[in-house]
Amino acid sequence: MPDLSRRTFLSAGTAAIALVRPDTALAAPVIALPKDVATRDAATVMAVRTSSPVVAMTFDDGPHPRLTPILLDMLKARGIRATFYLIGNRVVTWPDIVRRIAAEGHEIGNHSWTHPDLSRRSNSSVMNEIDRTTDAIFRVTGRPPVTFRPPYGAFSRRQRLMLYEARNLPTILWSVDPQDWRRPGANTVAARILKGSRPGSIILSHDIQSGTVKAMPHTLDTLKQRGMRFVTVSQIMGWPLWQSRRFRRVTG
Repeated sequence: MPDLSRRTFLSAGTAAIALVRPDTALAAPVIALPKDVATRDAATVMAVRTSSPVVAMTFDDGPHPRLTPILLDMLKARGIRATFYLIGNRVVTWPDIVRRIAAEGHEIGNHSWTHPDLSRRSNSSVMNEIDRTTDAIFRVTGRPPVTFRPPYGAFSRRQRLMLYEARNLPTILWSVDPQDWRRPGANTVAARILKGSRPGSIILSHDIQSGTVKAMPHTLDTLKQRGMRFVTVSQIMGWPLWQSRRFRRVTG
């Protein structure tokens, strides 16, 4: 467990997830963010202060029908857990890959339904994008996501607080960005991640980019050689592993 100098999460081992019917909005588990995050950081996490040599690899915009399984093979061979921020309409298109992600111990987060710029959307449109995705992930894996990442990182402070208050979903951004969406090539992607990574980093990448997937063996192996351990976003925040979170259904 990381040494979280200012992120002391409450009731992490015992909180339950309260779910309404699957055809309505699903709320994440009630595990409180510390006051400094909820007020100063607008319920947003970019990295975690820790003396432990841990990083969180995150992969956005999937699942991809060809590249995501290749990446999963790489992670499985190395015993690494990562976090996948999935797009809702891709979840329902490739549910078998989504089930594999969850079955192999990776965390699944909410990345909206269609990947729009949510900062330009109304409250109702924002919540529809997020709720549809949460529902899709729940239907495929049997559990809802507990964190959200906005497409392009475009999400105002007001929206972040609104989401956290309405759904208990903190907004997860990143501290390392290789800008792999520009397709700079595998060597550049690897070099940028390795240069920027340090204990507590949340690393952004995209499993829909072939260059990123090709960069992963060297990236992951080098970080391991440096003594880094890979954890999920929940774990780096001091929360339980996503698959171990308890929940109860509310039918009223």
